[in-house]
Amino acid sequence: MLQIKNLHAGVENKEILKGVNLEVKAGEIHAIMGPNGSGKSTLSAVISGNENFEVSQGSVTFLNEDISELDPEERAHKGVFLSFQYPVEIPGVSVTNFIKTAINENRKAKGLKDMPASEMLKLIKSKADLLEIDRKFLSRSLNEGFSGGEKKRNEIFQMAMLDPKLAILDETDSGLDIDALKIVANGVNKLKSKDNAVIIITHYQRLLDYIIPDFVHVLIDGKIVKSGTKELAYELEEKGYDWIKEELV
Repeated sequence: MLQIKNLHAGVENKEILKGVNLEVKAGEIHAIMGPNGSGKSTLSAVISGNENFEVSQGSVTFLNEDISELDPEERAHKGVFLSFQYPVEIPGVSVTNFIKTAINENRKAKGLKDMPASEMLKLIKSKADLLEIDRKFLSRSLNEGFSGGEKKRNEIFQMAMLDPKLAILDETDSGLDIDALKIVANGVNKLKSKDNAVIIITHYQRLLDYIIPDFVHVLIDGKIVKSGTKELAYELEEKGYDWIKEELV
């Protein structure tokens, strides 16, 4: 589904990613862990097409197509979804109206007509029920006055509605208490299928207690330096990252 080969990228002439290689297949969950400043969020930004970052070398292939030159909207239409670490507030635009617009823009890009209102409402109701979201929540302005947990739950709701092929969750556990963490993880697990894939970017092993990854990758100084199973995340929790850095010397 996703192939990243020898990816070098940075911002303002500062190289952050220094040769990342990664392959993600349909049905898989990959966790990317690493210390602050290792390039985790930069990797998510580059995959999703953030134009603030410049790719100097390497390739990003999604569904057998090189997407390196596509803008973020085009990548989203092809099925790439990014859950932001700090979701933006949009006063005056309800959660429901935002998601209706996003879905219909996606359909327009595929040459389809807007989704009929009755079908849209049925879909919204089913996904809200799946994620245990109160209907009153859907009429609120997007992220305005939302708690950290509400913002993250809203992003998982957007993910459920848009049904992407690849979901990238950038530190979606940041600032969440244990109850909110369980709700978000439960939503991700319910949406996982053999036809989609998830990349989880996180500092902490605790999220991986609830979303079980197929692979864990350690990103240090712009490169994936070690890969393994969920047990690697436990090892990192216990030992930190210094032991891996020492192995690299």
